[in-house]
Amino acid sequence: MPPEKNVASFPGLLLKKGKIKEQFYGVIKELILSGQLQAGRKLPSSRTFSEMMSISRNSVLSGLERLTDEGYLVAKRGSGTYVAAVVPDDVIGIKPAAPDKQTGGETHSPDVNPQTQVMKQLWQETLPHSGQNLTFNIGVGCSDLFPHELWGRLLGRTWRQFRHQDGRLNEAMGYRPLRRAISDYVRTTRGLHCTEEQILIVSGTQQAMNLAAQVLLQKGDEVWLDEPGYDGALGVFTAMGAKIRPVIGDQHGMDIAYGIRHWPLAKLIFTSPSHQFPLGGTLSLSRRMALLDWAAENDAWIFEDDYNSEFRYTAQPIQALQGLDRHQRVIYAGTFSKMMFPGFHLGFLVVPENLAEHFKIAKYYADTRTSYLEQTILATFIAEEHYARHVRRVRKACHERQRVMTEAIQRYLPEIVGVEPSDSGIHLVCWLSEDIEESTMIEHCRKAGLGAQPLSRYCQTRPEKQAILFGFAAHSPEDIVAGIRKLAQQMAKE
Repeated sequence: MPPEKNVASFPGLLLKKGKIKEQFYGVIKELILSGQLQAGRKLPSSRTFSEMMSISRNSVLSGLERLTDEGYLVAKRGSGTYVAAVVPDDVIGIKPAAPDKQTGGETHSPDVNPQTQVMKQLWQETLPHSGQNLTFNIGVGCSDLFPHELWGRLLGRTWRQFRHQDGRLNEAMGYRPLRRAISDYVRTTRGLHCTEEQILIVSGTQQAMNLAAQVLLQKGDEVWLDEPGYDGALGVFTAMGAKIRPVIGDQHGMDIAYGIRHWPLAKLIFTSPSHQFPLGGTLSLSRRMALLDWAAENDAWIFEDDYNSEFRYTAQPIQALQGLDRHQRVIYAGTFSKMMFPGFHLGFLVVPENLAEHFKIAKYYADTRTSYLEQTILATFIAEEHYARHVRRVRKACHERQRVMTEAIQRYLPEIVGVEPSDSGIHLVCWLSEDIEESTMIEHCRKAGLGAQPLSRYCQTRPEKQAILFGFAAHSPEDIVAGIRKLAQQMAKE
């Protein structure tokens, strides 16, 4: 067989030590990048390479296939293999274009929704108070008590079955077995009236609020929000162009009469009746009924954020607003992140029957559907009653941790902080004495490595009394005492 025409002028090939196929790949790539093999150059056949270098043809084929996959070579059917016109390294190495001389290289503000500037301001106000991954962060559950080994076994079982399951079972509304399990669970534990057809699986409470705002609100609509209240809700509804109307509250929760008197045109009421955030009040039954009646009469919607209902310690769970609603005005939101672990972002909505289709469409165009694998594991976790057992264990531990934190504050900071424990929740509101400013207290906390948050972070107006919030659920009793003691020592230094 006569030698190939392109062999005679082919650069010399010298392999280094190591696996033959890796070295062949490396030497050809090096010749391409150095320019010795220029764009469009045809390579010898795999058989010729094998004979030239006295190596196996399989090693040659492996190297050529890898170079082709990575874009260095191009295989043309019936013709051969050629060096690509543009290799990946050239694309990666492209330098950015020089600034337009006519504009002098100036950076112009992009034409974006003006509401993003409002969101940016809210974000910047939040950043100074960010607790990062510090002790006593707000909103973190008993992550140390999560049964990771059990979850891992369920993950393994689900993964083995995963390839045999039909992914089309994961609808836009969510994985049906999970929706069925949630429906059964909330009817039993929270007194909701719903079917699986009303359950919508979401990627956490923030997405739930975004979907509700998208479906129910138009720009300029009024929204009631607790004062102080959840800053995440403030950001979502502000971004939609809604007018936020602050409604004061007390130990009985949101003052419904105040809201009706001051903001009678509201389209949506955002409330957490089981445990008002951040102060912890529980919306009384009389206020619940007044809110439901007013919403029905005024064609308003109620977004019930039940983020903390499973963390009740000394009293029976209170029936959700949704369970009392006779007029289909309540959108109920629940989350699993605080009971599971911080990185677990699955939640759910219970929507009125006449809104289900609207929410389904909004969810579809938001992200098509939520992670199928996580949903299948959670469905099993709930159906096999692991979740109910975990809730009981966490509830007992959290009650103990709340007690320990209260006693530690009373022991080490009695003249500085006044604490009022609640019968629910996973953080404590600590009222400051008049002798110390909130900002100073937060600075002491940061120096002590504590992620406490100032009450002012959640207020639209300056609060009458200053306070800080300590999260306790994620820490052992020993770590809680150590953290409070460390704060007291830090304050004693200055």
